[in-house]
Amino acid sequence: MPRRRLSFHRRALLAGLSTLPWAKAWAFGEASDFVPAMAQHGGKWDARASGLRRVAYELQRRTSVEVVLEARPMPLNSPKLFEHPFLYLGGQGELPAFKPAEIEVLRRYLTFGGFILADANDASDGTDFDAGFRREMARILPQSPLTPLPQSHVLFKSFYLLDTVPGRVLKKPQLDACWLGKRACVIYSQNDLLGALNRDEGGTWEFECVPGGERQRDYAMRLAVNIAMYALCLDYKDDAVHLPLILKRRR
Repeated sequence: MPRRRLSFHRRALLAGLSTLPWAKAWAFGEASDFVPAMAQHGGKWDARASGLRRVAYELQRRTSVEVVLEARPMPLNSPKLFEHPFLYLGGQGELPAFKPAEIEVLRRYLTFGGFILADANDASDGTDFDAGFRREMARILPQSPLTPLPQSHVLFKSFYLLDTVPGRVLKKPQLDACWLGKRACVIYSQNDLLGALNRDEGGTWEFECVPGGERQRDYAMRLAVNIAMYALCLDYKDDAVHLPLILKRRR
């Protein structure tokens, strides 16, 4: 995919931000198309750093996107967050409440074009990370509650054609999303998506994928690539002109 297509949304964003008095302090950088940032919060935030690096590697290997092969820790109240249009927010166990300054920065980040991939590393449902994340998102975007992402959404065809949302586990049949207009600015998996991609220090997969094994891991990788491509391209692929190419890749 042409690089100009991947950076179009960001250039448009910068053009809009340039009219604001704080544009230089709150503007996305253009050093690379995909520089994965990992949100630092008060809980266990870094359990899937190798999985995030793997997403960057696979994005580089499978697409024409330029990447930086590292997971950059990012404090939630840092102005440097705005240099990274993709932010991974994972955790296992309790998620402590965000500080007011962090809430404000994240609200601005999402409002002006940022994207968050949230991931319940503990695969929790109603407790622990899940409960805390839903609570904090209600503070950040009270007007945009998390709702199931429909299977018809362009994310499921942004690079691969997909009809499943696995991670390390497959407990939930759908992703959830927060919306700003027609844009899904937050995608949330309760299946520990990056747990399927995490490697230990010896380079082997850290976790078994249940119940589908290695086939499930492959689909989790494809889903992660699709999410990254959606974050970069938004609805660019939501066009029938691309259907033959997508079907060819799928075959």
